[in-house]
Amino acid sequence: MKHYSRFTESLSSSIVDYPFAHGRRYHKFRSGAYPFPNDELELSRLDMAHELIVVGTGGKHYFAPVEHDKLHRILDLGTGTGIYEIPSAQVIGNDLSPIQPTWVPPNVKFEVDDIESPWVYPEKFDWIFCRYVTACILDWPKLVANAFENLNPGGYAEFQDFNLNFYSEDGSLTPSHTTKQWLDALIQASKLTGREMNPGPLLEGWIRDAGFTNVHHQRFKFPLGPWPKDDRYKEIGLYNLAQFEQGLEGFSLGLLVGVLGWTRQEVDQIIAGVRREVRNPALHMQFDYHVVYGQKPE
Repeated sequence: MKHYSRFTESLSSSIVDYPFAHGRRYHKFRSGAYPFPNDELELSRLDMAHELIVVGTGGKHYFAPVEHDKLHRILDLGTGTGIYEIPSAQVIGNDLSPIQPTWVPPNVKFEVDDIESPWVYPEKFDWIFCRYVTACILDWPKLVANAFENLNPGGYAEFQDFNLNFYSEDGSLTPSHTTKQWLDALIQASKLTGREMNPGPLLEGWIRDAGFTNVHHQRFKFPLGPWPKDDRYKEIGLYNLAQFEQGLEGFSLGLLVGVLGWTRQEVDQIIAGVRREVRNPALHMQFDYHVVYGQKPE
């Protein structure tokens, strides 16, 4: 893509000359657009989050009713570590960090790219997919409109993301808990950067406003911890707890220290409190995951 794109960067030494802050490694390209680390600890967590999402949505990687024999070009926005089922079409996956596998099928290409920069692809796509970019996007309506504009008629766009407002259906989680205070601080910090921390419940509105038809929206409950009695939800809760605990520091440092100006000691203290609470089986925490797809009219 580099030969025609004004915004795609090659893997030059400057792109992989990663900055370090708070003891963690962060992306270099468009520094600060993504508030979380990109080091090995975080990449491992992202792979766990992938498994959580697949298990939590019933073993499905996607929901749009795409027909593989009619797919010629696919765009994966914010591809992350690049692990997913890949149909035999031309697949372009982009991300701010070059953290994807180097050995890939010949139909797959990964690019270092900012999905909020102007899109200048010479050909349109049959399917555009975007998953888990919470706290990363400045202008969601524009992003969804770009997806609509860059689809072929009849093509699908699918967006999947979280609502990270933890809740309990039995009232066991209250505003006085450290976890809620931690979440409130993260949401405040994300708002100060102009980025939405909880895009999941807003996806359907953005997709309809962009002009998509045949819009479908599903919500999934993700327990945090093995407290559910139901075996399936218990498994989801175990996956969720594993990825959450590994990511707790990374979730916190960039936003609480970098944006709100907390000290490292203050962050460590609140993290310790959150860790104690999420391990408490009497606190029945959960949050929601939203899947929305729509079709560009023929």
